[in-house]
This record gives sequence, structure tokens and C-alpha cells, in this order.
Amino acid sequence: MKAMKRVLALVLAGVLCLAFAACDTSAKNERAADQSSVEASNNSETADAAEAKPTNGKLVMATNASFPPYEYYENEKIVGIDAEVAELIAEKLGMELEIKDMEFGSIIGAVQTGSVDMGMAGMTVTEDRLVTVDFSDTYATAVQVIIVKEGSEIISVDDLEGKKIGVQENTTGDIYASDGFGEENIKRYSKGNDAVAALSAGIIDAVIIDNEPAKSYVKANEGLVILESTYADEEYAIAVSKDNTELKENINKALGELKADGTLDSIIKKYIPED
Repeated sequence: MKAMKRVLALVLAGVLCLAFAACDTSAKNERAADQSSVEASNNSETADAAEAKPTNGKLVMATNASFPPYEYYENEKIVGIDAEVAELIAEKLGMELEIKDMEFGSIIGAVQTGSVDMGMAGMTVTEDRLVTVDFSDTYATAVQVIIVKEGSEIISVDDLEGKKIGVQENTTGDIYASDGFGEENIKRYSKGNDAVAALSAGIIDAVIIDNEPAKSYVKANEGLVILESTYADEEYAIAVSKDNTELKENINKALGELKADGTLDSIIKKYIPED
């Protein structure tokens, strides 16, 4: 009988141990689950914070700094109408402006791929460009003009037929001239200044380019003149990615404010004094 009681006691003790062990394991599992839940929550909050975290605070602008007075170098710094307007836009957006100088033909691609935030280089809105990027509201107007040598037989647009015409590649001058006079008559240069140098050297007969840069080039190169008749009228805007509608809206808001308070007009007049 005593032996039987000892057996029962041992069995009860074993059952109690197993019960305590099970409870302990369950508690540990619950604590682990709670900890995992907390960590998951923290990770989620960290991820959300990372997504919500703003950029490095820079507004990166692509340009081609050989297009005075819109963008050019002065003491190793890029200055001009576009540079000043972009600086004010960045200020209104609470960002720091960074300007990247590149070939004009590379700007649209840089905007499209997101390697820069915007392209600002005396750029006209065209149907071809609208296929890959979007544009802000207009901030300046311009005209395409024709530069020739003094005494040239070219005195109007009609006289360009069959002549060798220099243009800066991928600009609207390039597009218009190629359509109007045929690819075989167009000579493309990476910079407007190179086209003007070719004209001075007698390699080409004329250069089609925007009016304001044309004035600067003619002033710096003796023996060249701008024809009185203009070639085309156009408007400048800022290129932005089609995927960044928020930036476009913010740029347009900033431009609207700069127009409304007269700042934009004063910047343009600073570089392009009224006659």
C-alpha cells in the first residue's frame, strides 16, 4: 500500500513538472511573439520613416553653360538668367541648387532617367521632347535669328536655300533648320560658339541660333552681323520628369510667384536690357 502511494506521488510530481514546463514554454513563446511584434512594428516605423524622409535637400539642374546670357561661366561659376531663376526656385522649395554642366543633347535624357531633377538651358517645348519629359510653365520668350558675315549675299531667310548652315546640335535651331533646309545642308556643333567660329573661318555660310546668345557671339567676333528678319519665335520652359508631377507643380508655383512680384522680369532685364 505504501509502495502504491509512493508511485502515485511520483506520478503526480511528474505531471506537475510537465505542467510547469509547459507553462514556462508558453510564457517564453508569448514573450518572444511580443518581442517580434515590437521589432516588426519598429522596423515598419523605420521603413515608413525612410520612405517619408526627404531628399538630401538638393535641387539638381542640368544645363549647357555656353548659352549667354541664360547660362555661362564667370570666374568658374555658372551664372545667367537660368542660374538666377533656378536659385530662387530652389530657395522657395527650401532646397539647395546644384548645377550640372553637360552637352545640350544629354539634358533631356538626364531628366528622364532621374539623374537630375530638372533641365534649364534656354530650352523650348517641342512635340519630340514632350514624348519623354514634361515641362513647366513658360518663363521667357525668344527668337531664332541668322548670323552671317558682313557683306554676305544672304540677306533674308529665303537666301539660305542650298547654303551650309551651322547649328548647335539638338537645339530648336537644329530642328527647324533641318526641317526647312534639309539634313545635307546642316552642320552641327556641340556648342553655339563653335558654330560661330566655323562661320568666321568660312567653313559655313550662316548660323541659326537664339537671339540673345547671337548678340554675345557677334559682339565677340568682328565681322559678323545678325540679319534683321527673325527665323522663328519660341518660349522657354523647364524640363522635368513625367514621373515627378509634384516637382513640376512646385516649380510652377514658384515661377508664378516670381512673375507676380516682378522678380522674373527684373532678372531678365538685368541680362537683356531693353533697347
